[in-house]
Amino acid sequence: MSKGMLAGVRVLDLTSVVIGPLCTQILSDHGAEVIKVESPTGDVGRHLGGRGRNPGMAPKFLHLNRNKRSISIDVKNPKAYQALVELIKTADVMTWNVRPKSMARMKLSYEEVKAINPKIIYCGMFGFGQGGRYAEIPAYDPIIQGSSGVAGLNERAFGEPRYLPYVMADRTGGLIAVQMIAMALFNRERTGEGQSIEIPMFENMVTQVLTEHLYNHTFLPPLGGLGDPRLVNEFYAPSKTLDSYICISANTDAQVFPLLDAMGLGHLKTDERFCSVAARFKNVHEYYALRSEELKKQTTQFWLDVCTEHDIPAAPYHTLETLVDDPHLKDVGMLIKRVHPSEGEIWDLRPANEVSSGHRQEWLPAPKLGQHTIEILKEAGLSLEEIDEMIAQGSAKVPEQS
Repeated sequence: MSKGMLAGVRVLDLTSVVIGPLCTQILSDHGAEVIKVESPTGDVGRHLGGRGRNPGMAPKFLHLNRNKRSISIDVKNPKAYQALVELIKTADVMTWNVRPKSMARMKLSYEEVKAINPKIIYCGMFGFGQGGRYAEIPAYDPIIQGSSGVAGLNERAFGEPRYLPYVMADRTGGLIAVQMIAMALFNRERTGEGQSIEIPMFENMVTQVLTEHLYNHTFLPPLGGLGDPRLVNEFYAPSKTLDSYICISANTDAQVFPLLDAMGLGHLKTDERFCSVAARFKNVHEYYALRSEELKKQTTQFWLDVCTEHDIPAAPYHTLETLVDDPHLKDVGMLIKRVHPSEGEIWDLRPANEVSSGHRQEWLPAPKLGQHTIEILKEAGLSLEEIDEMIAQGSAKVPEQS
């Protein structure tokens, strides 16, 4: 059996693609038993994010769905719905990521699920809060990045709106869902009460953007405009060196002054534009521009050595190709070779965070669609005859025999 902080917690995972599977993957890494409930067509994420060795087993799916079991049923079928009801009775958490009206059409609204299991933690992840005019807009990550101002920040900094090239809104929402579920489980331990949780992607990303960039517009009346000038500056990017790039962030006097010395600009330590944190902030564009020009005059390794000597925050710049060979990642064993029973040898990522109690002990490979349908339906109390009938009717699915 798995160990970990969430050992003994059972999660019914009705989610797909990224936001929900990321949430439940983290819960499962820490010991939760996750039952992935899929329709007969399966999680669309099985076909996104790269071509796998076998249909329905795309690379991103393998990373987001480890340590889960898959049951594939059509909940519109009465017998399949009743099987799900039996699973709900045994669950601690239920996650989903469609619009709330879709859950209601499936007779899986919070009130209906609560009537089955009053102590359940019911967590929905979707595009927009239900009290506003955007409530019914379907949402994927780029919709949220654009509407929440993320793409607009790139326009302010670099001259054109761009999405960040990873699913930032989905992943932010999934991480927040983990936090909220953990708090709800803790509250239930104290009070015995279940909980309904709503995770709207739009409001969560707006919170992230505006806590950075509401800036002087925070005050009434405003003391200035919107946007932290450091973060929307054209030079807020990896800095070019003589032979490559470097990631550097020198902010305090103890960090900036040795850097100015190494650049041969020690006299600027007393310049009223750069002599303090407040002065450099006021003249941030000029400071960044000057630093950018000077960094071009020496190699990356030269500047890394300077930064190491003076404890200035800096690190190598990576492309995807160099990142996978980063020596620190090798030191900590971040990438792990696994043998997947159907996909062969793969690279997997270990949990990034360490806990003294440890993570789950056994690794479950990402499942084929319906790989555990029969065993989970048996756990729900169905006989083999009933299960065979559901499979024959198409209301339950098991993997095709190769």
